[in-house]
Amino acid sequence: MELILYALALGDTSVKIKDVTPQVFPSGPLFASEERTVELFEKNTYSVVNIFDVTLRPQLNLTGVVEVPEGNGSGVVWDDSGHIVTNYHVVGNALSRNPKPGQVVARVNILASEGVQKNFEGKLIGADRAKDLAVLKVEASSDLLKPINVGQSSALKVGQQCLAIGNPFGFDHTLTVGVISGLNRDILSQTGVTIGGGIQTDAAINPGNSGGPLLNSKGHMVGINTAIFTQTGTSAGVGFAIPSSTVLKIVPQLILFGRAVRAGLNVEIAPDLIANQLNVRNGALVLQVPANSFAAKAGLLPTTRGFAGSIVLGDIIVGIDNKPVRSKSDLLKALDDYNVGDKVVLKIQRGTQNMEISLILEESSM
Repeated sequence: MELILYALALGDTSVKIKDVTPQVFPSGPLFASEERTVELFEKNTYSVVNIFDVTLRPQLNLTGVVEVPEGNGSGVVWDDSGHIVTNYHVVGNALSRNPKPGQVVARVNILASEGVQKNFEGKLIGADRAKDLAVLKVEASSDLLKPINVGQSSALKVGQQCLAIGNPFGFDHTLTVGVISGLNRDILSQTGVTIGGGIQTDAAINPGNSGGPLLNSKGHMVGINTAIFTQTGTSAGVGFAIPSSTVLKIVPQLILFGRAVRAGLNVEIAPDLIANQLNVRNGALVLQVPANSFAAKAGLLPTTRGFAGSIVLGDIIVGIDNKPVRSKSDLLKALDDYNVGDKVVLKIQRGTQNMEISLILEESSM
């Protein structure tokens, strides 16, 4: 009886529903900037796909929440032939098993115009761990494939608006908006390598955004989202993208050759830690020079053992053409701008002497 009386006391029969319902105002037209953002999302979202590493499966935990594996990420439709571009680390678990080209490494969900996700097998075409990029291929009809429009990352300015589309935590086709926060950042990717020329943004990038596009205000892809700087595993307002200039250089090679063809000196360069231990504070120390290489024929000298086992430092590369080289990473970044067969001038320190050596770049095997 007490329960019934308590329940009746909670109500007020003298008040009608309409008296306690606030007025609902019509939404009205969007602001011009909002219209533009909506337009950009609706135009580009069909070019973004959801990627699942075939070696990983979502799992239901004890609370009933589906835990999405780290191998789930995003990708972009590159062309109407079905090539899909994503990060190496998104399918890294499958790639660690050394699959052959044409082997299925992922499941790819493509959003159809009617709002339905259609599932396809993602077959490996090529991958480049050094730039954290991979190309898959799906057998999908041309009407389903909406290639992304690629823009110029070299034209970006700090402060301009940008948008990121991806699948964070498995929530497909999520849009976040921000600005370009910095340029030419070194990105420590999840593959463990450093990628130069990175784009920094405060647009929220979370696990699952990797491989998705970073768009400029014209809706052109200027980068592939790849990493966040965080201590919690979620966005802290510092996200990074591989610039489209790098993507445009690497992806066509992966499609044609299955790998990136990279110009190099084909000499072994000391890691910066070892160089510092040998008191080399500036430049890239040459450790080994293979016999019959272009570098050996040009006269580049390696580090050797002298009398009583003492270390005799090899040549220290301090510049390539007009670009200064302060470390091994500087040298590798500088070489990114060249092609196999290009002739370069190395500025080196040999003991107390400063010298210049001309040589032709080979296809890198180191």
